[in-house]
Amino acid sequence: MSNINWGIIGCGNVTEKKSGPAFKKIAGSDLVAVMRRDGAKAADYAQRHQVSQWYNDADKLMDEAGVNAIYIATPPASHLEYALAALQKGLNLYVEKPVTRNAAEARAMAEAVKQSNSKLTVAHYRRAVPMFLAIKELIDQKKVGDIRTVQIRMWQSRKPELIAKTEDNWRVQPELSGGGYFHDLAPHQLDLMLYYFGEPEMYHGFSLNQSNSTSADDHVCGQILFKNKVVVNGSWCFNVAENQTTDTCEIIGTEGKITFPFFGNYVTWKTDTEDETITFQHPQHIQQPMIEKIVAYFKNEGPNPCAIEEAIVLMDIMDAFTQH
Repeated sequence: MSNINWGIIGCGNVTEKKSGPAFKKIAGSDLVAVMRRDGAKAADYAQRHQVSQWYNDADKLMDEAGVNAIYIATPPASHLEYALAALQKGLNLYVEKPVTRNAAEARAMAEAVKQSNSKLTVAHYRRAVPMFLAIKELIDQKKVGDIRTVQIRMWQSRKPELIAKTEDNWRVQPELSGGGYFHDLAPHQLDLMLYYFGEPEMYHGFSLNQSNSTSADDHVCGQILFKNKVVVNGSWCFNVAENQTTDTCEIIGTEGKITFPFFGNYVTWKTDTEDETITFQHPQHIQQPMIEKIVAYFKNEGPNPCAIEEAIVLMDIMDAFTQH
């Protein structure tokens, strides 16, 4: 496959800067078509991003636009439907996170990939961002000794600043998102735990709706025990006072700890002899490093940076944390 010609299904807010422009900035890659159910918005996006074709029908895009790869960036409720259609047409896929609303849908997607000749990568793009690769290196080099426990705290107000503001808040409609804000933000955090520490041995948790301000649960707690005996404790609450918001991960080792925010740009590590902080400049389009790896994978020039099977493990964990 000499060139990856992309079509975007769901050219909404997430594609404006984080991902969309990157497809045109990578060698051997081009964005040739976009789709949104609101044709006027699709046309506006195409005009602003110099995309030659726009559609308000996904099947027409896949059939007529001359694409060989699809980026699915709709709310999670339609990921499986669009993925199945694209796989049947022999197209390669890049699917936004969470890959589906639950693990059962993720397994259905994985089975469809097996029955096809297409490739699929999940958008856990922090795996390719320099800051998070640097954290992995600190862990692998045992900068803080052997890792014992990880503490994740994601406490936000009722309308988290970390969420892109959109006209319709599908993120707190479980039938569209799979849950609430947890389903939008936690995949980034939990996937990094899997990337850093490997295969989990057991996990459990619970969720509840404390505020009843929406139909989605707003408080989630969970624990993961990894096979290497690392223990992860996570707390996600989306109804705290503005002055109590936090985005913190502490990786505690036998000789010190690594601290960083998942949605920030610095990493600190402390031991008895070291106390250092590194600040990072994230890529202009934060998904571009991941998309570069995907383009290489689709062209048979590199491995899959995040397979659907890995996303199933993540969705199993999220289900265990949120199913009552």
